[in-house]
Amino acid sequence: MLNLYKLMFLSTLIISTLISISSYSWFSMWMGLEINLLSIIPLLSDKNNLYPSESALKYFITQALASSILLFSIILSLNLSESIPLNLNFLSFIMNSALLMKLGAAPFHTWFPEVMEGLNWMNSLIMLTWQKIAPMVLIFYNYNLSNFFLFIILSSTIISGILGLNQISLRKILTYSSINHISWLMSSMMNNQMIWIFYFLIYSIITLNIIWIFQKFEIFYTPQLFQILNSNKLIKLFFLTNFLSLGGLPPFLGFFPKWLVINNLVQNNFYSLSILLIIFTLITLFFYLRITFSSLMINHSETWKFYYIPLNFSFILFNFLSLTGLWTCTLIFYYI
Repeated sequence: MLNLYKLMFLSTLIISTLISISSYSWFSMWMGLEINLLSIIPLLSDKNNLYPSESALKYFITQALASSILLFSIILSLNLSESIPLNLNFLSFIMNSALLMKLGAAPFHTWFPEVMEGLNWMNSLIMLTWQKIAPMVLIFYNYNLSNFFLFIILSSTIISGILGLNQISLRKILTYSSINHISWLMSSMMNNQMIWIFYFLIYSIITLNIIWIFQKFEIFYTPQLFQILNSNKLIKLFFLTNFLSLGGLPPFLGFFPKWLVINNLVQNNFYSLSILLIIFTLITLFFYLRITFSSLMINHSETWKFYYIPLNFSFILFNFLSLTGLWTCTLIFYYI
């Protein structure tokens, strides 16, 4: 049951994101980001979280620093451009660095896993999905294809793959997976905004399905997966397909946005970038497969007895969408 203050701050969180992405001036966008920050801090300071004060404080310090840098760059661009000749690339570099820090992209990512480790699953879902919308859209407004963004894309996909290899915390695994998807999302921004919308929507659906399972059974670490998943075959099927879909394996839904991004990059002659993205995403796919294969193959505690676990209609519907989404999207785009 939602408390009244949670409902109020959740509504202001949604409104602040809409203010940021629909504003016409940078000051209004910055104001929306500040309202967003002030709205999520009470939600992070929840007694159900593992380390509520620590996560909220780390998040607040990082976001306040990024907001001050963003405000500094806005003031420079508005007031000093006429009197003092400034390099626009330098201002764009400062502004984009602040937004990337808010987003959690590598190499500005070090706060992200530490904050996520102290949150419950519902707050983690907000951090992984909704909190990415405003910084991503603001980056898209100021996006110019440069070596800086190419460096961010490559560092996000490389660092997320390497640092996610030795993790047993599922929250950190999803965090490094999110950093990897940030690189794909930024690659999808290059020429086509609709691809970014498709990618983010499908990523949010898959993440919702996975976190729904984790929250339902209160799973936080990989050793807990073996006992829970071996008790119900339907839950195991949903978990395996969603994790493989998150990795982008066909014939699951997660393959569709990656295919769109690769197709867009190849059509615009970004051959080397698409090859590097594919190669380094295989590292993240390795630890997805390690988790899924372990829960699939290790059957020493598995029994043929079926334990009935009640599943509501919305849970089955979202997982069914994840299972059949690629075929549905392929048919829709074929007839369009």
